[in-house]
Amino acid sequence: MTDETCQWQGWREATERALYGPGGFFLRPEGPAGHFRTSVHASPLFAGAVARLLARVAEELGTDEPAFVDVGAGRGELLTGVLAALPAGLRVRPYGVERAARPAGLDPRIGWTDRVPDGERGLLFANEWLDNVPVDVAQADEDGAVRRVEVRADGTERLGAVVTGPDAEWLERWWPLREPGERAEIGRPRDEAWAAAVGALAAGTAVAVDYAHLRGARPPFGTLAAFREGREVAPVPDGSRDLTAHVALDACAAAGPGDGGEIVTQREALRGLGVSGGRPPLGMASSDPAGYVRALAAAGEAAELTAAGGLGDFLWLVQRVDGTRALGAG
Repeated sequence: MTDETCQWQGWREATERALYGPGGFFLRPEGPAGHFRTSVHASPLFAGAVARLLARVAEELGTDEPAFVDVGAGRGELLTGVLAALPAGLRVRPYGVERAARPAGLDPRIGWTDRVPDGERGLLFANEWLDNVPVDVAQADEDGAVRRVEVRADGTERLGAVVTGPDAEWLERWWPLREPGERAEIGRPRDEAWAAAVGALAAGTAVAVDYAHLRGARPPFGTLAAFREGREVAPVPDGSRDLTAHVALDACAAAGPGDGGEIVTQREALRGLGVSGGRPPLGMASSDPAGYVRALAAAGEAAELTAAGGLGDFLWLVQRVDGTRALGAG
């Protein structure tokens, strides 16, 4: 084995290198869409819903020139869909925030940057971003001491030093480990990343959408997982696969502004934005056959986006900056 594969690291450092280091998984030309399917890729109805949310935020702010900041923009798929679905008269300043290089052929209106622009007014939207912010893993040993899990590039693990300081405080508050063998992902870096992103917004609404869990229902052995070419594989930090873990979204909420906003399921959020899986009336099949087929296809896509046990179980964290409201409007 090489020196690199023999080196022991915490999962946060190992994931950072595997995803974002030289030749890292997320910097490859095919981007995330080459390996897994998000709500953005499932249906243009998702981008349409986000466009309606952006319009609501613009109305709340009293502007027809809102910013739309897509954090974790992939290769610009959501940005492209939102721009195509905008209502007439809304002139948007779109930004893609991504560590990969700007994709070829992207709409020239879109600004591309590796950090959230400061001082914008509008909608900040982070779809499946926080789950790829690298975090360390902790595990309770046989005596109940909570230790940092170390890993090599081949996926071999061992227990390292006892977790202390701010990470230990975070675990005690948000994800305490009581029984030997229990594991947790230490979400403090995600809290900080979310607080910084929302803090850059001068006014408007910030939304994080992700696989997530809440205090009182944490998975006892953590959620660290990996995906490659659409299939779940072993979590090995060698740069060949996505490494992900569900988000302690209530902890992120507490790190954000004000009262923490609201957390709702994607099913609830999208229905509030006009996405429903209801079938069109059967009579439409004879009066407007082509329209019926289109409506039926849209209903199927909407059903996938809102399905229990699937994409509908994603959680949305919605936080307002400067008192704006969005999901409850309209």
